[in-house]
Amino acid sequence: MSKDHDFSEAKRAKDVPHLARLQNQARGKTRITIMLDNDLLATFRARAEAEGIGYQTLINRTLRQAATSGPVDEATLRRVLREELKAS
Repeated sequence: MSKDHDFSEAKRAKDVPHLARLQNQARGKTRITIMLDNDLLATFRARAEAEGIGYQTLINRTLRQAATSGPVDEATLRRVLREELKAS
């Protein structure tokens, strides 16, 4: 470690109230870096603002719904396609 930095009196995150709170909120989550299209990100930000939640929370919720929903059965797909064709 560089001699320019003295961490001898540094506190652990768990001993700093606001950092401890953030750590507790993040339990079960992992920080990642992801590249998203700008227009997609703008859409999530706008929707999140309208709902009064964070855009990352909305993205997480959307991904969870997609991951836990089962495949669409043939009858449902046919019904939706018929409705869309009638509407256009």
